[in-house]
Amino acid sequence: MSDLVVIGFEDEHRAFEMRAELVKLQKEYLIEMEDVVVVTKDDSGKVQLHQAVNLTAAGAVGGSFWGMLIGMIFLNPLLGAAVGAGAGALSGKLSDIGIDDNFIKELGETLTAGSSAVFVLVRKATPDKVLEELKGFKGKVLKTSLTADKEEALREALEQV
Repeated sequence: MSDLVVIGFEDEHRAFEMRAELVKLQKEYLIEMEDVVVVTKDDSGKVQLHQAVNLTAAGAVGGSFWGMLIGMIFLNPLLGAAVGAGAGALSGKLSDIGIDDNFIKELGETLTAGSSAVFVLVRKATPDKVLEELKGFKGKVLKTSLTADKEEALREALEQV
């Protein structure tokens, strides 16, 4: 079972820094993330979601490959690639893996202008090593599905210098 962790920051850039650190930790096999999304709220109050993976583009690439392959069988690879890209883009746009976008937008609306948050869906982690690397990020835990003691350990790590 995955755990959701949402950490808010007072500026628009700190959440991107934390996402980069989490990606680095994932490459070191210290954390396994199912999804990670950065949300920013600019000075005008507009909320933007910054997904780690663009599902529409990925679907278009995969769809065009399969469409071209099927098109080659029926001797029209360009038409097959075009139809496949369209179908793949549509399926990528409609599929929502990980954290629900509506939930992210709703919580993003509660942010103050000029701030950001990182939403992480953690499949598994090595908590002591991950917390050590997250020390000093000065974020505020907004929401989690962690147990009370794990949430408190996260809060303490974020406050440490």
